[in-house]
Amino acid sequence: MPGCGKCGAQLDVMFNQVGRADTCPECEAELHACIHCRHYDESVAKQCKEPFAEVPQDKESANFCDLFQIGDGTVRDSGPSKASLVSAAEALFKK
Repeated sequence: MPGCGKCGAQLDVMFNQVGRADTCPECEAELHACIHCRHYDESVAKQCKEPFAEVPQDKESANFCDLFQIGDGTVRDSGPSKASLVSAAEALFKK
């Protein structure tokens, strides 16, 4: 069953019918975005397994990709926030 790549909520989507303006009912994330696509993979080039996709810079915002297919709802952690990285660096170099 399709799901949100941000919060993992199961989505009532039939036949990959996700519009550009559709959002997750749980977390309000825009669904037609890279992080929700079945081709999204952080370990490959451009973070997309589809070789012919024109991959946008912002993977969490809605886009116009014609190759988009809703994924299974695997939650994708985008890693530590910028604020936590800055505070860790400041703690490391504090005198």
